[in-house]
Amino acid sequence: MELSVVITLLNEEDNIEPLFASIRNALGGYDYELILVDDGSTDSTVARIKKLADHRTKLISFNRNYGQTAAMAAGIDHAQGEYIATMDGDLQNDPTDIPAMLIRLKEEGWDVVAGNRKNRQDGMLWRKIPSRIANRMIRKLTGVYIRDYGCTLKIFKRDIAQRLGLYGELHRFIPILAVLQGGKITDMDVKHHARIHGTSKYGIGRTLKVMSDLMLMVFFQKYFRRPIHLFGPIGIISFLIGCAINFYLLVLKIMGHDIWGRPLLILGVSLVLAGIQFLTFGLIAELIMRTYYESQNKKTYNVREVFTVPKSADLVLEESIMV
Repeated sequence: MELSVVITLLNEEDNIEPLFASIRNALGGYDYELILVDDGSTDSTVARIKKLADHRTKLISFNRNYGQTAAMAAGIDHAQGEYIATMDGDLQNDPTDIPAMLIRLKEEGWDVVAGNRKNRQDGMLWRKIPSRIANRMIRKLTGVYIRDYGCTLKIFKRDIAQRLGLYGELHRFIPILAVLQGGKITDMDVKHHARIHGTSKYGIGRTLKVMSDLMLMVFFQKYFRRPIHLFGPIGIISFLIGCAINFYLLVLKIMGHDIWGRPLLILGVSLVLAGIQFLTFGLIAELIMRTYYESQNKKTYNVREVFTVPKSADLVLEESIMV
């Protein structure tokens, strides 16, 4: 099978029929499967899917709401296509963009092609402006340069998609997760439509969650394999500054000055203890990472390709040299 289209749904009963129609019209010439993941809908979303489903449709229904990340992970786990496309089920993404994205991925050798909602049909104050600020911040902190991290419409090679390690609410950071797996990523402009049916499941309240997840992504990107490189320098600097302060106070004490109760003494002792704690955190984190990799026989690297020359080619080469 060439293509799997994974769509996550939550209370989208009025969007199901036009969603099926748009997918079938856009991908009629492809060998594809449609994987719909219902994230605990409380309306008739599941019933409408079952009514309209055909042999290309696979429905995964959760027993309760687990969130979009879990729903996307479940869809990817059940995908059988060589390429996997993800999109929202609210009709704001347009499946007619998928063929062009697939062609670009194949012809230019990318592992991921992400959508960029060029003419985004959302509110300026509560959706567009926070999104632009978040996109700029993510680019600066992670060094992964695409224009729109929040667009769900993406297409992946299957091996990259199934190694993303989606959990929590990390679906917003799929481009960074893909790069962490060694994937080559680009983006392209896609269409975006205003929501017609239903209500958005996102609001300004997600900002703090995004910022927290961004801190996690920066840690994953820079220090996941060697956490001591984060905690070690902080601990050493803190410890040395604390020792210097305490040595200065010791000299004052030897010279007869009263140092008890000085804020500088409290600072010096606190910095020494903090330095010891940071170094301890780093060592414990290193042991945890070794356990993580070694207990599951995981590798600290991903191989893109192994190239070898068959012996028959060597013989041909030797004969041509002799001639």
